[in-house]
Amino acid sequence: MTRQPQMLPADHPPVNSGKIGLLIVNLGTPDAPDAKSVKRYLAEFLSDRRVVEIPPIAWQPILRGIILNTRPKKSAHAYAQVWGEDGSPLAAITARQARELQQRLGQEEGRGVQVDYAMRYGNPSIDSRLRALMAAGCDRILLAPLYPQYSGATTATVVDRTADTLRNLRWQPALRTLPPYHDDPAYIEALAQDLGAQMGALDFTPELLLLSFHGMPQRTLELGDPYHCHCRKTARLLTERLQAEGARPDLRIETSFQSRFGPAKWLEPATDAVLEAEAKQGTKRIAIAAPGFSADCLETLEELAIRGREQFTAAGGEQFAALSCLNTSPAGMEMLEALMRRELSGWI
Repeated sequence: MTRQPQMLPADHPPVNSGKIGLLIVNLGTPDAPDAKSVKRYLAEFLSDRRVVEIPPIAWQPILRGIILNTRPKKSAHAYAQVWGEDGSPLAAITARQARELQQRLGQEEGRGVQVDYAMRYGNPSIDSRLRALMAAGCDRILLAPLYPQYSGATTATVVDRTADTLRNLRWQPALRTLPPYHDDPAYIEALAQDLGAQMGALDFTPELLLLSFHGMPQRTLELGDPYHCHCRKTARLLTERLQAEGARPDLRIETSFQSRFGPAKWLEPATDAVLEAEAKQGTKRIAIAAPGFSADCLETLEELAIRGREQFTAAGGEQFAALSCLNTSPAGMEMLEALMRRELSGWI
């Protein structure tokens, strides 16, 4: 039932309320592919204690004295290789996802949803977009971190930053949070449809489909973070779904973890090591996919598509294809719409 506008006395301050908001959130990006912007972005990202769980008294001197003086230039070069006319691929794709969700969810008379997007690090910030939704009259908001697999360093830090905003608001909205959807049938089906179509369009037949997830320190698993288990379950369910079709009986499917950083032990096997080992063992044709990323970004477009190809071919591989993330593909958007409608149930 649609709520009726409240009648207020003539001298009452204007009140805008009764609307429903949806805020989709992704990791973040620098504002530009230059060292200054990357340094500002990395300073925020690597100062998050959920991302780097080293006590600040030990970590900050390393971060400020070494990393932020050496890494930004190298990272800026990597960003420049994937930067598009509409800016950062991650931000541009997330903005398009928000616009498409707006079209899908905002057209129902009296029940429409106002959709916006934010980045956990960088712009647009969670704080600014939550306040914008509140100013637009949204007093019920679904917060949707677009991380299929839960981790304290991703989903939890989005909730943390949201709480930082809420504690400074006199009038807080009712809030729901999208749960991890690593094993949701809609997600597995979307991946199977999209990756199957992409492999079918290749001009070669892959011997191996490598499912590369973002890495995390091994210590996070030992401390109880479910991320590794979520990734493995996604890989298992996706493998079962792809093999159930029987269209690619000779296709092997393996799982790896990318983006290692620093000397600590990380989840294994490492993507770069797998690519090199497969080539040396005689694998000639590989397709690689990143099902844990909801949108293509530096880690998929540069680390996998550019450096991954170089690593594979340098070790003797011949044909390599980096498959796109779900992005705004029909299967991906249908999945996102289904998830959002489920979590908005009772509000719309």
